[in-house]
Amino acid sequence: MSIHDLPALNATLNGTAAVLLIIAYILIRQRKIAAHRAVMITAFCVSIAFLISYVVYHAHIGSKHYEGTGWLRPLYYSILLTHTLLAITVPVLAIITLRRGLRMDVVRHRKIARWTLPIWLYVSITGVVVYVMLYHG
Repeated sequence: MSIHDLPALNATLNGTAAVLLIIAYILIRQRKIAAHRAVMITAFCVSIAFLISYVVYHAHIGSKHYEGTGWLRPLYYSILLTHTLLAITVPVLAIITLRRGLRMDVVRHRKIARWTLPIWLYVSITGVVVYVMLYHG
């Protein structure tokens, strides 16, 4: 694997995190707490792997500019802007939510998880969308 393969790896890790988040949501709705916990820890680890890979790639390559035109250009930048702003919040939200869950601080965990899940899911999915638009658009 070369440094140029990392964007595809990053998209795969983002997509994997999204799938894991959905599975974890289903598990907690079924009250399968141990399985939910295991899947959420896995989602967190996948997201950490993404962040490391993302930083390594951009430290070596820098940014890639979007080359699309027409109506796709403002669409791309609106997705990128919301993705980026929300992505900044995910590590903090995820750590707080995970910590409260692991401590079985259920009331506080649920309160923040209601915010963390949709934001983290949006960031994971739009990360894949940004990749597709940037590298395959």
